[in-house]
Amino acid sequence: MQVRFWTLRAERNWGRAPFLETPSVVGYNKIVRLLRQYHFIWTFLVVLLFCSVMVLRQFNINRQRHNELREAFILLHARGYTNQADRLYYRLLVELDRAPDRVLLDDFQRTMMLVEPEVPQPKNLVWKYHWTVSNELEKRSTKAFGRALKLAEDTQ
Repeated sequence: MQVRFWTLRAERNWGRAPFLETPSVVGYNKIVRLLRQYHFIWTFLVVLLFCSVMVLRQFNINRQRHNELREAFILLHARGYTNQADRLYYRLLVELDRAPDRVLLDDFQRTMMLVEPEVPQPKNLVWKYHWTVSNELEKRSTKAFGRALKLAEDTQ
């Protein structure tokens, strides 16, 4: 019985090197077989991951570009370059429609530090931009302003 078992085992492993039976190589073979069997699914997942990273990267680039444009507008206006600041102001107004709420809120907070919102200054471009952003935020998020008013009333 012992000899017969050995011969069957030897016939089954004929031509194989004994090191191929180690557990790490067997696990590697299973992984390779899994990758080959489902290569379309793995390719789809890799492409999906790549596209997701690229979309997030583009959102970040757009936000940085807008912040750079806003800061350049503020700097040019503060230094007295009214023609160049006027061009950047109109570029910011064009981007205002498609800008996300978070970017508008950042613009609102940044321009709030530079102007007096209660005092009308129609000649000041930063004040006009602040007023436009404020109106756009109010138009977009009436629910958020409603919640803010409710919170303010609850705290009194």
